[in-house]
Amino acid sequence: MITRTTSWPAPAKLNLFLYITGRRPDGYHELQTLFQFLEHSDTLTITANESGIINLSPAIEGVATEDNLIYRAADALRKAAGIQAGADIHLDKILPMGGGLGGGSSNAATALVALNYLWQTQLSVDELAEIGLKLGADVPVFVRGFSAFAEGVGEKLQPAEPQERWYLVAKPDVSIATVDIFTHPELTRDTEKRQLDALLAGVYENDCEKIVRRLHPEVDKALSWLLEYAPSRLTGTGACVFAEFSTHQEAIATLKKLPDWLQGFVAKGVNTSPLLTALNAHSTDCQ
Repeated sequence: MITRTTSWPAPAKLNLFLYITGRRPDGYHELQTLFQFLEHSDTLTITANESGIINLSPAIEGVATEDNLIYRAADALRKAAGIQAGADIHLDKILPMGGGLGGGSSNAATALVALNYLWQTQLSVDELAEIGLKLGADVPVFVRGFSAFAEGVGEKLQPAEPQERWYLVAKPDVSIATVDIFTHPELTRDTEKRQLDALLAGVYENDCEKIVRRLHPEVDKALSWLLEYAPSRLTGTGACVFAEFSTHQEAIATLKKLPDWLQGFVAKGVNTSPLLTALNAHSTDCQ
């Protein structure tokens, strides 16, 4: 066991496109989506120990520790590995909740990857991804650490290398529950399935955007503002919207014009997750 205190990024993701191609009998939706990571992350600071107790800080109001995705990930890893290890985990949260940036899934994936390393449980990436899938459909892509084209409910992953652009991500003062969008009766659920080459060559869109804009005027207003400056769309089921730029300077110049009713940041899109980069750095330090 590695007991020194270490810090680990839990990066945001964007859905560069998102198409809903069907609905399964169990109610889950069939998707085609393209994930890319951002160099903009929550941070988990972790000290592994032999106590058998997982301590999380700070507490999240209204969320029991046992329901926290970080705790659930750590506990699932312990059970899979057959160990009774413990850890003190502190979350520095900067990714907005309900924003469509994958913050909760990313936190869970970082807990799995970091504790697998610190507890020296030596589970494979495939095993970690399998644990992660039980926590959420987006967790495996964060565990694997590479941009990916996803199908099924998001669990069928194919490595992809979209252009690494600069993004301005903006969030109006609204939080959107994914379930509210996926259960909406007017959500598009019959987009034609296409091959990845065709999707990459086309105009990127998000099938959830129409419903989100209708239900949340703040998101509609944010997208209308961003579209004045660059190609822009919704990520996931929102509420964050993003605009893409070829250079950092262009993105920053637009960020400076952001109206006071929007919160935003600029980040680079990357095809190798900052979490994977951190894991490789920690592993090198121990050699």
